Amino acid sequence: MSDALKHECGIALIRLLKPLEYYKEKYGSAFYGVNKMYLMMEKQHNRGQDGAGFASIKLDVKPGERYISRVRSIAQQPIQDIFAQINERINDELTKNPEYQDDVDLQKKNIPYIGEVLLGHVRYGTFGKNSVESVHPFLRQNNWMHRNLIVAGNFNMTNVNELFDNLIEIGQHPKEKADTITVMEKIGHFLDDAVSKIYKDLKKEGYNKSECSPLIAERLKVGKILKHAAKNWDGGYAMAGLLGHGDSFVLRDPSGIRPAYYYKDDEIVVVASERPVIQTVFNVPFDDVKELEPGHAIITKKSGETKIKKILEPLERKACSFERVYFSRGSDAEIYQERKMLGRLLMPKVLEAINNDTKNSVFSYIPNTAETSFYGMIETVEDHLNEKKTESILKGGGKLSAETVTEILSERPRIEKIAIKDVKLRTFITEDSSRDDLVAHVYDVTYGVIKPTDNLVIIDDSIVRGTTLKKSIIKMMDRLNPKKIVVVSSAPQIRYIDCYGIDMANLETLIAFKAALALLKENNQYHIVEEIYNKCIAQVEKKDKNIVNYVKGIYANFTDEQISDKISELLGGEDIKADVKIIFQPVENLHKACPKNLGDWYFTGDYPTPGGNRVVNRAFINFYEGNNRRAY
Repeated sequence: MSDALKHECGIALIRLLKPLEYYKEKYGSAFYGVNKMYLMMEKQHNRGQDGAGFASIKLDVKPGERYISRVRSIAQQPIQDIFAQINERINDELTKNPEYQDDVDLQKKNIPYIGEVLLGHVRYGTFGKNSVESVHPFLRQNNWMHRNLIVAGNFNMTNVNELFDNLIEIGQHPKEKADTITVMEKIGHFLDDAVSKIYKDLKKEGYNKSECSPLIAERLKVGKILKHAAKNWDGGYAMAGLLGHGDSFVLRDPSGIRPAYYYKDDEIVVVASERPVIQTVFNVPFDDVKELEPGHAIITKKSGETKIKKILEPLERKACSFERVYFSRGSDAEIYQERKMLGRLLMPKVLEAINNDTKNSVFSYIPNTAETSFYGMIETVEDHLNEKKTESILKGGGKLSAETVTEILSERPRIEKIAIKDVKLRTFITEDSSRDDLVAHVYDVTYGVIKPTDNLVIIDDSIVRGTTLKKSIIKMMDRLNPKKIVVVSSAPQIRYIDCYGIDMANLETLIAFKAALALLKENNQYHIVEEIYNKCIAQVEKKDKNIVNYVKGIYANFTDEQISDKISELLGGEDIKADVKIIFQPVENLHKACPKNLGDWYFTGDYPTPGGNRVVNRAFINFYEGNNRRAY
């Protein structure tokens, strides 16, 4: 994406179902789980580069032996950093104690991080905070093994204030008002409650205190705990957790906003945010990796028994479409085809913008994730050219010379690598005039392939704020002296903020919102802005389920094309010589290309949970009042 956009997190959970000795014999190492976790986190580093964390639990340890290990990092390469720490510790122990080398029992007893239950997390600092304390997994400690709770997730809750107040009502004293802490404490409260009740029941049945511990592990119903804890959650989430004695779970939100996939065989249970991660790391086919259904949890007991349980009633499926357009790796078989289809579906609009003049048009993409959509776009250009070639040959009535036929057949799409991102460049100066000059050079361009009579068509995943496009890409493209620059977005216009994990919290930064405001001014309709503000203010005290997204009114009087044209005007500017045209994917085409992921609230304002409407109205109030605070 040409605009820097922080987003998403990645989770990875591994539960080894056999004793560690089994993996030592079969795979040559008792560190099998740790090695696989490293690979799973690296294969998901696209989901978060600000921080990474790892936690493990050893099963059936004796009292006095450490059974939980955790390491977190916000180093420049956090995944490598945490596994460098883990490897250093393991190697140090093996060097000091050679007798551990081939003795799995001694390794498990004395070396940290080796365990049967492992949880990994990669993170983007969505809220701008990136201290190591903000990095998952989070740990809730207790001297009772069953009450230890480790949580990591890909999530954002819209109703943190309500959840925080609920904790206070049940007598807790949360240390901060952050959704991660709030969620963990909510699960922790019902975990404590369940353990206490089972303990009392066992005492009544005549068991002594030491006999109770293994029986609590057996009787603890993780699904019931999650049902109570998640009852009032409003947001998108894939929530992973480990209990100190060895139970584990991953819970997905009822709308399926955030993704989760799992695989199970007789050796392992594994869960991740992306399907290809599991396919690649464990060498399993596409069909063997299942999607965790919305509102369901995959729960593995300490015994190894694994079940999929419905925790919350599933709502209308609104899986995040941005996952398909951009966030997830394109190596997923379905996502690859969907991205190609996004490119194909854009071509009628592109051909119209260049007056079907493919001969004098150069096609390219903005690295790197738009490449797949680009392939789809080019396939459609080729189809278009083949139709033209067939028509020309048929018109010849069999009288064309071989030379003429060869000339007709030789026309093909002109494909060039035009934009190359200079990954080493950093904008270190904050003074606007100097900084803008640096931003303008974030991309290099290829000289000598564009003629003054050419159209330059370049595809991007999406256009969010348009800042990099205006200050860098279009300026650099214009240096090539094309007749026209056509920037194509494989996603629709982003009109509304996200509140489920993507870092889009302010309306006024969105280029589509700016375009709509400009159109309102031009058409003497700016009074609508105040009217919407008053409507938003009037429902501040209402319950979430009764709140309406009045921000839709900003766009109501304009067609998609009018807003696109205004965006083209805003991103072009007087200093650009070429004609600039911005083309967006229609929402209906997005749904056609990505039929399983219909979550489109950032494009349509149709939020899948009631909290979304409250958040977008709050964002509008903040904009109107000149308040730069986040809306959630």
